[in-house]
Amino acid sequence: MHKIVRSSLGLGPQPDSALTATVLLNIALLIFGWRRYSDLHQEVAERRRAEERANQLAAMDPLTGSLNRRSGGPAIDKLLEDARASRREVALLMVDLDKFKQINDLNGHKMGDAVLVEIARRIGELLPSEGILARIGGDEFVCALPYDARDSGDIDRLALQLIASVSAPINAYEMQLEAAVSIGMASSGEHFDATEPDAEALIHHADMAMYHAKKHGRNRYFWFEPAMERELRHRNDLETGIRRGIPAGEFVPFYEQQIDLETGELVGFEMLARWQSPVFGLVNPDTFIPIAEEIDQIGALSESLIRQALDDAKEWHQKLTLSVNVSPMQMRDPWFAQKLLRLLIESGFPPSRLEVEITESCLHENLGAVRAMVTSLKNQGIRISLDDFGTGYSSLSQLRALPFDRLKIDRSFVSELANEGMGHELVEAIVSLGRDLSLPMTAEGVESHEILAKLRSFGQLKGQGYLYGFPEDAIATRARLARLDLLVNGKPGVEPTPVGETKDENETADRKAG
Repeated sequence: MHKIVRSSLGLGPQPDSALTATVLLNIALLIFGWRRYSDLHQEVAERRRAEERANQLAAMDPLTGSLNRRSGGPAIDKLLEDARASRREVALLMVDLDKFKQINDLNGHKMGDAVLVEIARRIGELLPSEGILARIGGDEFVCALPYDARDSGDIDRLALQLIASVSAPINAYEMQLEAAVSIGMASSGEHFDATEPDAEALIHHADMAMYHAKKHGRNRYFWFEPAMERELRHRNDLETGIRRGIPAGEFVPFYEQQIDLETGELVGFEMLARWQSPVFGLVNPDTFIPIAEEIDQIGALSESLIRQALDDAKEWHQKLTLSVNVSPMQMRDPWFAQKLLRLLIESGFPPSRLEVEITESCLHENLGAVRAMVTSLKNQGIRISLDDFGTGYSSLSQLRALPFDRLKIDRSFVSELANEGMGHELVEAIVSLGRDLSLPMTAEGVESHEILAKLRSFGQLKGQGYLYGFPEDAIATRARLARLDLLVNGKPGVEPTPVGETKDENETADRKAG
């Protein structure tokens, strides 16, 4: 090498050409190798950074920047492990936005996303530095943090702060709205006996507590209690029973008499829902109707009941009417009127003798849709009544905008007639309003002769209630009509089979379906 250098400077003899080529090749290989090593080193570093970024993205919720469901569990498990080492417990809070679907539907998904981002930010600000925040569902967040088992009050205070913070107005896209949350809480130090809970077990307990909070009014928090699990299991059993019971014919119509209060004449029946379950017995409609609505089975349940009721009512005298209640959820079904018409055609029951009852709450959801539905039903000859009138704060403009055929005074007002006070004036005012609107009226909850006498003083009304007997099944109803000679075919009535129903929870809380 030295000789080659000297030769290149003209200081010595010329080196062998092969040797020179070999040396230069080695130098080139060294330079190439170094560059290749540098490039590979940079490529590995970039790949490592890309993998770290990919792992980070896989672990984070892209919308809110919090952990996601996949990474939240392991992070909580690590928190539990560290807490045990320091002899502390871990509290887990399941935070669920109340009625988030409504926020999306009314304001658009862009606003919904802005709400989620803001809620995540507010929750994160309240958590301690060692706390964990993960978004595990569309509108569900999980918070986990260690705490001293001797003072769980800190966690209660955190829950109250979360509720207050989330409830503050949210401004985005030139709009302002308010959100609310239901919070379920669970502790690693309670209700696990000798086992050491993991993230999944804590989330399960907190989820049940959150469901309990929603059931009891929303915008509040509850700690998990074992009774909640039993209640939830019972609820799941009821859901399964409803789904199975509808096609099995376990849901049957009962009928409550409707009377002309002036003459005492029977003029029709209102259909009420009953569930004759082989597992749960005779189930209160206040129990199964809300569940059927929540699990989207109320339409099938109602259709089954109406079909049975129309078949029963075909044998009644033509002067008798049949009233059926429809759920607000059914009023959102654009095909409801067509479904009802199909049932009428199948049964051969005259539409003019059918009265559909809707509640005042329907008027506040979508007045335009309700107007279209009511108009469609009336075009088929069906009569429409406004049920539970006086409880929903409907306006005069709403009453005038919809072609109702009848108003039904809610039983809560009618029952006040038995007491001294404003009950008489309230019912009189409602009757006067109905008279001004040229609408006939029916009073619910006629349960004593005293109430009956006061109602008669208001003029011509229809009434229904336990003074005239408890609701009866189809067999007992047919027997009653046979005794009154009110069956169209003249067949003798069958004496009712006792069903063991007395004035119990089914009579005191007649939520209706059908």
